[in-house]
Amino acid sequence: MGFMSPDLPDVDHDSWLSLPRAERLQIVTRHWAENGFGTPYAVYLLYLTKIAIYVAAPAAIIALTPGLGGLGHIADWWTQPIVYQKVIVFTLLFEVLGFGCGSGPLTGRFMPPIGGFLYWLRPNTIRLPAWPDKVPFTRGDNRTVVDVVLYAIVLIGGVWALLSPGHGGPVTAAGDVGLIDRVLVAPTIVALALLGLRDKTIFLAARGEHYWLKLIVFFFPFVDQIAAFKIIMLGLWWGAATSKLNHHFPYVVAVMTSNNALLRARLFNPLKHLLYRDHVNDLRPTVIPKLMAHVGGTTAEFLVPTVLVFVAGDQPWRWFLIGFMVIFHLNILSNLPMGVPLEWNVFFIFSLFYLFGHYGAIRAVDLRSPLLLAILLIALALVPIGNLFPEKVSFLPAMRYYAGNWATSLWCFRTGAEDKIEADVVKSSALVVNQLAKLYGASTAEVVSDKVAAFRAMHTHGRALNGLLPRALGPDEATYSVREGEVVAGPLIGWNFGEGHLHNEQLLEAVQRRCNFSDGDVRVIVLEGQPIHIQKQWYRIVDAKTGLIEAGYVDVAAMLSRQPWPEPGDEFPVHVTSRRSAR
Repeated sequence: MGFMSPDLPDVDHDSWLSLPRAERLQIVTRHWAENGFGTPYAVYLLYLTKIAIYVAAPAAIIALTPGLGGLGHIADWWTQPIVYQKVIVFTLLFEVLGFGCGSGPLTGRFMPPIGGFLYWLRPNTIRLPAWPDKVPFTRGDNRTVVDVVLYAIVLIGGVWALLSPGHGGPVTAAGDVGLIDRVLVAPTIVALALLGLRDKTIFLAARGEHYWLKLIVFFFPFVDQIAAFKIIMLGLWWGAATSKLNHHFPYVVAVMTSNNALLRARLFNPLKHLLYRDHVNDLRPTVIPKLMAHVGGTTAEFLVPTVLVFVAGDQPWRWFLIGFMVIFHLNILSNLPMGVPLEWNVFFIFSLFYLFGHYGAIRAVDLRSPLLLAILLIALALVPIGNLFPEKVSFLPAMRYYAGNWATSLWCFRTGAEDKIEADVVKSSALVVNQLAKLYGASTAEVVSDKVAAFRAMHTHGRALNGLLPRALGPDEATYSVREGEVVAGPLIGWNFGEGHLHNEQLLEAVQRRCNFSDGDVRVIVLEGQPIHIQKQWYRIVDAKTGLIEAGYVDVAAMLSRQPWPEPGDEFPVHVTSRRSAR
């Protein structure tokens, strides 16, 4: 592997596509077990640089706030109340501009490395309204001037708040410069809410369940703010931990650990082999990733934050708990999770020192506002009930982080269909395989594309998607290019972060209106996440022109017993609930 070139299987790239897809999956998943995605070293440098910018830029901007004393005195003012507020505003802007989650090569963005504002300030790109049949004035899938203006208000309002001086005088002790004037964040709050109804992609990209919610907290007194921020952090930790109570998460741990940036050297391969029952023939996780998942991960994510929020207060021993959670988030960072929520984890680390370190004396139970408590209960308790109905609620507000239990899809393109998308859909970047072709050549691009397929296949849901493929394409599979739905969505809507509801029938219908495909040109397999209380996942097979072909469900147990590649003659067991009369 060179500085710019990826680490790929030792195969003939020119004849790669002549191999059956099952054989290709076998090769790339075995390669993933030892090498992860095979990220070029230049990509590591890119993401390290991006993290450095995320840390340095807000520090430099916040230092301009009157009364703080400049960047050279950061040790004196980083605990000021207005600082955390401005970090929240900056992070929301960083995400909603497209620089945070879902950016760079690990999310299928090569040229350019971001989407975000390149799409959302551009009319006639695709938008995906949240509830077009229920919310007035949100129908349609074409971005209009109204959408562009709302997005611009989000950005301008955020910058306005970020550059503002403190307001309201001291809040805790002499020398404090106050807080951001709550009026200044109102335009961003309102515009992002309205925009989210017209294009759910942007609200999700802003990580609205976290940063938008924290903007609302700005309207309450300082002590209530700190208490509420702690409760929000606890809700995110608890939500993530709860969602990991499943059979999927050990697979996530094995896949992520194989991709750990600190374990790239060949000498670590024997350690990575211990993650799998047989790193060549049986790529199901051993007891080690299961223990890492449910003892080092789930249990710790329940217990340590609980003690931090409700027990530790300003006790000196709280620093041991803070240190543990810092290591917890640094471990996630080192695994370079696909989707790269890197800044998210850096924000959590800063929050640990700020909220639980410096302001440890303010406890969650010090919250006094009934209205704020009600808002938090709705956002952090009622919305995650969507885990019971994963087809209706995004895994992000439902807080199913890293759990391996996401809505997913496979998009299947007959020869020439991808060219039609390139020609007929307004967007700011080419489809991923074409971006790769410009960098490495067309044949190598297909091998890299199959490494993305390896990532999906090694999760439990990937086994189901690959098992459903013959039901979608029948004997014609060899005439189709099969793409991971997430990397299809990225170039089409400007953002992707593992949210399968951004590349289901809604996106397919928007593409069909622009491209007018014939029957069989594009077929999509949609697999919903697993309801937390039912060991089943519902699927749909859809044709771009003729609609639903088949719907039903698969049992989680069937995924757990299979390899990432389909075995010859093994028909994946499904339970069909509806089927089109003729294909």
